[in-house]
Amino acid sequence: QVQLVESGGGAVHPGGSLRLSCATSGVDFSRYDMMWYRQAPGPGEQRELVATIFTSGSTTYADSVKGRFTISRDDAKATVYLQMNSLKTEDTATYYCKAEVGFLRTWGKGTLVTVAS
Repeated sequence: QVQLVESGGGAVHPGGSLRLSCATSGVDFSRYDMMWYRQAPGPGEQRELVATIFTSGSTTYADSVKGRFTISRDDAKATVYLQMNSLKTEDTATYYCKAEVGFLRTWGKGTLVTVAS
């Protein structure tokens, strides 16, 4: 059974940092492209793609987080990370990881990040 479990969320002041982790099980992790999404609180908020790391190790980022967030993966630990620096109030959201290979998509349940003074 495929499982993705996010951790590392919490409350932080603007300008602070957090490191999110997404541990996987039941997958051949090295075959999966991994993504971090986020969904801000409030009705009508869409889930936004934040960062992607491909099996090759190449990465892409949303413009809103470029230069502040870094996605990385450890295939030996079957874990993907999101290092978030210089956090802003608008980064407040529930962060989800997703594993993707071919037509297969698996989501974690999310971890909440709150950035507030």
